[in-house]
Amino acid sequence: MTRIRRYRPEDREAVEDVCVRTAHEGGDSRPHYRDPGVFPAAFALPYVVLEPDLAFVLDDGTGRAVGYVLGAADTPRFVRAFRAQWLPRVAGRHPEPSGPPATPDERMVGLLHDPERMLVPEVAAYPAHLHIDLLPAWQGRGHGRALMGTLLGALRDKGVPAVHLSMVTANTPARAFYDRLGFHEIEVPDPGPVTYLGRTTGEPDLR
Repeated sequence: MTRIRRYRPEDREAVEDVCVRTAHEGGDSRPHYRDPGVFPAAFALPYVVLEPDLAFVLDDGTGRAVGYVLGAADTPRFVRAFRAQWLPRVAGRHPEPSGPPATPDERMVGLLHDPERMLVPEVAAYPAHLHIDLLPAWQGRGHGRALMGTLLGALRDKGVPAVHLSMVTANTPARAFYDRLGFHEIEVPDPGPVTYLGRTTGEPDLR
């Protein structure tokens, strides 16, 4: 029977797999990148290492993680930890490009090496941020809502009033999902290919 539980170290490979298979506008990144491992290095693994108490997975009932929600309670603090503690672990495998990025891989590696990109003044009133992903077979069945409710409850218990996320604007199914969960758009000048969304951690309670 499926259940939501805290991340465990043995979930690492499954979390990486979910991230890679959902990273390209909600779909599989492997046909589009030479080394799609940059996605979990930037958008999944630092959270389970730096803030494991805000890392939850959907267990398919056999112990395998088929989805996750990952959060950071204080974005500026997380950015500092990313720079000081996480980036040195992965920079060897994903070295910073020497010049302007020329390929999709180099653009993603550039994001990995620029955690300060997460410091967006317009979202300061939403101090936490999150990432949520589910394998396609597990989408549309209420699991995403349950995962989100679990994280919002954990943030609320920590006294965090609001949370934001950034999503690729072209991923319209994801936007519809967030809209249903009470997220609203946050106006950010020149956001590029992403949209910023936010909501409080309180009502409506999704748990």
